[in-house]
Amino acid sequence: MEEITAAPITPRPVTTDATPATTAAPQSSEPKMSKAASVSREPLMIPPRGGVDQIEIKAKTPKSLTPRSRTPRFMTPIGSPVRRALQLTRLDPEDAWLPITESRNGNAYYAAFHTLCSGIGIQALVIPVAFTILGWTWGIICMTLAFLWQLYTLFLLVQLHESSETGLRYCRYIQLCNACFGEKLSKFLALFPILYLSGGTCVALIVLGGATCKMFFQIVCGQTCTIKTLTPAEWYLVFTCAAVILSQLPNLNSIAGVSLVGAITAIGYCTLIWVVSVDKGRLPHVSYNPLKADKQFIQFFDVLNALGMIAFGFRGHNLILEIQATMPSSEKHPSRVPMWRGVRFSYTLIALCIFPLAIGGYWAYGQMIPEQGGMFAALFTFHSTDTSQFVLGLASLFVIVNALSSFQIYGMPMFDEMESHYTRRFKKAAPWWLRAIMRAMFTYGCYFVAVAIPFLGSLAGLIGGIALPVTLAYPCFMWLKMKKPKKYTPSWWINWVLGVVGMCLSVLLIVSGTYVVIDTGIKVSFFKPT
Repeated sequence: MEEITAAPITPRPVTTDATPATTAAPQSSEPKMSKAASVSREPLMIPPRGGVDQIEIKAKTPKSLTPRSRTPRFMTPIGSPVRRALQLTRLDPEDAWLPITESRNGNAYYAAFHTLCSGIGIQALVIPVAFTILGWTWGIICMTLAFLWQLYTLFLLVQLHESSETGLRYCRYIQLCNACFGEKLSKFLALFPILYLSGGTCVALIVLGGATCKMFFQIVCGQTCTIKTLTPAEWYLVFTCAAVILSQLPNLNSIAGVSLVGAITAIGYCTLIWVVSVDKGRLPHVSYNPLKADKQFIQFFDVLNALGMIAFGFRGHNLILEIQATMPSSEKHPSRVPMWRGVRFSYTLIALCIFPLAIGGYWAYGQMIPEQGGMFAALFTFHSTDTSQFVLGLASLFVIVNALSSFQIYGMPMFDEMESHYTRRFKKAAPWWLRAIMRAMFTYGCYFVAVAIPFLGSLAGLIGGIALPVTLAYPCFMWLKMKKPKKYTPSWWINWVLGVVGMCLSVLLIVSGTYVVIDTGIKVSFFKPT
């Protein structure tokens, strides 16, 4: 025989007709084959003359009877892995029209740039304020535990991005929530925190960027400058116009350079602030005794509010799946490998920035760290006269550039959501002019909220409690739902304990944050930015 099949040849009577019967059904008198012998194979074509040595095997079965497989027959033993590889990158066709998944040529470097830009920023400047309540020991312990906890949940999200069973890629955080909790429950649990972490952060960036633009102008102009400066609302508008221009970059991969600049400037001003603060030494009569409230239950709420500030400092999980969605993926080269490599590198740099900033800042200022603005406000409050104006101006410029860069990556999920409504209805990509209008409308909408509610940054503890499940709790429950680890195994226990503790901590932080806001009050100034 020229070719041997996996199953034994079933004996058939030799026909004398010149036309072979290739599609004839087997006679009922034919002996029944076993399950192993009935493996699907191509029908035999037996010539009118000759023996078994002249048998030819043809593969001309009609397409309507036997569907063609994409896996060659000689690869049958490894057919299942090949099919899984072909199905691993099953994508929604509409993803090619949306800004997050429009381009899939990302790599570990792009992932590191985006993760750095979203994981470090203005929220890190508030962490030293939590030390004024927690003190040295508990402040360092809580910050370390929060860092390790959120790094673990980051690992879970990276692994959950693509399913080897269904071949689906969850390119957005809300999509993974829908798959795990159901569409209705995920909207109730995760939609508002995710929207705040995108839209609310953009509003806070406009407030910070506009106020810093005013400070930068005053530093450059000098004390003897007679030029009339703009109002705070007008500085907000200057920053917003720059953000609108940058927002016209089409997709998430196209802003990789912007994220790189944002990451460099974030590392720059964090390092500059703590180096200057430590170099100038401790302030006179600095105290490290934790602030104590008159009543014990008020002290308990203050501690929880400090934990909310630390939780607010570690965010960016709502963008991890979106960043990973910009990478190609296959069974041989899954996207989780370069993504996790980029995350490890970026969070190593984040740790090298946040820990010295918190520890060095608290050592230099102690209980005198301003609650509004944190370390950035402390630099200008205590060292505006004994520090070079070039250093102060450089720190301000770094903050402005970082705020502009962070605005793009935090605004991209909102751009994606707006365009998805158009693509679902019209089954085509949004034209460039409509995309430009939608992004400008969102950015100027954030400007309106920034002018109307400029005190939004004062709610860091409360907002940290609301957004905490997205970072610390939901990934644990999603791992239990998707991976289904065996009961009472270490993985099962770790995720259940962290998930339940995260949800309980979130509820306590929301209650304590609300109480602190009501008890201490905030400077409410609608339409009065400062």
